[in-house]
Amino acid sequence: MSSPDEPLTYEELTPWWRDRALLLPALAGLLLAASLVAGWVDATRSQAVLEVASLAAGAWTFAPGALRRLRRGRLGVGLLMTIAAVGAVALGHIGEAAALAFLFSIAEALEDRAMDRAQQGLRALLALIPDRTRVERDGREEVAKASDLRVDDVLVVGAGERVSTDGVVQDGYSSLDTSAITGESIPVEVGAGDEVAAGSVNGSGTLRIRATAAGTDNSLTQIVRLVEQAHARKGERARLADRIARPLVPGVLLLSATVALLGLLTDDPGLWLERALVVLVAASPCAMAIAVPVTVISAIGSASKLGVVIKSGQAFEQLGTVRTVALDKTGTLTRNQPEVVEVATTSGFDEDTVLGHAAALEATSTHPLADAVRAASSVALSASQVDEHAGHGITGTVDGHAVRVGSPRWIAPGPLQRRADEMAAQGMSLVIVEIDSSIAGAIGVRDELRPEAAEAVSMLHDRGIGVVMLTGDNARTAGSLAREAGIDDIRAEQLPADKANEITRRAEQAPTAMIGDGINDAPALAAATVGIAMGVTGSAAAIESADVAFTGHDLRQIARAFDHARRGRRIMTGNIALALAIVVVLVPLSLAGTLSLAQVVLVHELAEVLVIGNGLRAARLRPGGPR
Repeated sequence: MSSPDEPLTYEELTPWWRDRALLLPALAGLLLAASLVAGWVDATRSQAVLEVASLAAGAWTFAPGALRRLRRGRLGVGLLMTIAAVGAVALGHIGEAAALAFLFSIAEALEDRAMDRAQQGLRALLALIPDRTRVERDGREEVAKASDLRVDDVLVVGAGERVSTDGVVQDGYSSLDTSAITGESIPVEVGAGDEVAAGSVNGSGTLRIRATAAGTDNSLTQIVRLVEQAHARKGERARLADRIARPLVPGVLLLSATVALLGLLTDDPGLWLERALVVLVAASPCAMAIAVPVTVISAIGSASKLGVVIKSGQAFEQLGTVRTVALDKTGTLTRNQPEVVEVATTSGFDEDTVLGHAAALEATSTHPLADAVRAASSVALSASQVDEHAGHGITGTVDGHAVRVGSPRWIAPGPLQRRADEMAAQGMSLVIVEIDSSIAGAIGVRDELRPEAAEAVSMLHDRGIGVVMLTGDNARTAGSLAREAGIDDIRAEQLPADKANEITRRAEQAPTAMIGDGINDAPALAAATVGIAMGVTGSAAAIESADVAFTGHDLRQIARAFDHARRGRRIMTGNIALALAIVVVLVPLSLAGTLSLAQVVLVHELAEVLVIGNGLRAARLRPGGPR
């Protein structure tokens, strides 16, 4: 993880076929497969050699690290697997030990690669900042590297260019696509004195911006650092199997060592040394090692039928514990497709006239509001002498009438002022239409809720899950849409750091999921107990930062995914209880000499079959309903 003062860099991810971390697990798998072939052709000696080689290759990826962590007093799944492998070898089941080592080593390697890929995808955000930008220094305009920008430098940003760092507009008017920072789908009009953020895309006007942050320490670089810090904190959280391993492993080792040492004081030390070995094998975590993975793999595979892609076992475990869900507004609760929802007109003008004249002027505009106006108009009119005024609107002539279309900041609503205020209070962005110097109408554009949003929120409430809206949008728009969705807890005008802090605070109180789709949501997704990215419409940064990707279109499936995870967690807990029960039963019998090594192995194998069968039940999806 980078420090605040260290410049962030972006490097391509090493192709998987050149990734050295995958070499040993792959070799272990090939050797294990070769040993199976040797067994089929009765090449016993070759089979034994290949099994030993496979075991060595697989175990080398985790056994040394488990032992090093043990010296530091840290226990985990790696140590459990090491003990299982040693126990299997002591029993002469080298092939089983090799299979165990291969499966665990390849799983660990793939998980590490997934983390590297997430970081690489996150740092790709830095590509949103242009390499070079125009700067005014000492009265002259020059081209400078974005990384060399200093506070108080004056940037010259032309139409369609990205802003290289945070700043304040000194001169010019334009509209900015700020979705990378605020998540708001509708561009924001800016003029002198307005703040702008790094990565924003300029509209049609030219802006002179005074930098308020250095080129290496702006909104986007802060997002990258926030996500990396959140991932680092999350990496310290113990998994369920790890929490169980902490008391189990030292107890088993101590018990076995005690039996062996006490046996040395008896008349038959060989008998007690053998019993010590039986105890070690009886407490071997074979079933424990399988209990969680088989359930997780089954449940994760079937979750994809709900449009939910769960990236790891840890994410699946945490998904079943969630008690609070934080929802982003734009692109999550809403469609991220602004559309005309209301048209107010003055006397002498009707909706078709207002929309038709506005659409004629907006025919060639690339502004998202223009798309909404054109889509709403059913009248085909053409305009001439069209002139776009950056940051204000458009003028032109339609059917011989002089027409102006623009924001309320440029065209006063006049007789529609009261109605315009009401429309704005309902979360609409306004387009005022003036025909022949008379106010003709006000067009209200809004990014509407998904049709199933309110029901999805209700389903979460039915499951005892609290819901909060986190958005970078203004409080008025956020409040209006939240009420429609049935959300009472609202946090509006949130910057990425604000969202991350709010999620961190809530996650400390109860397991919290964050659902978002934009770059601005990435830190909060990473800080949450479980981050859920909207995979269809979401940015790459959001998807890489999240633990879960939702690739479906129906938000109600997310509530069903929580049901699925809760059921899977119950099955997983049952498997762990069964594995522990086997240990509790076998250890006393082993101490009493009731069971031999062969009998202990047989019971372990039967337990593994039961655990696997129970874990496979997690693959079934049940009908929806609160659980």
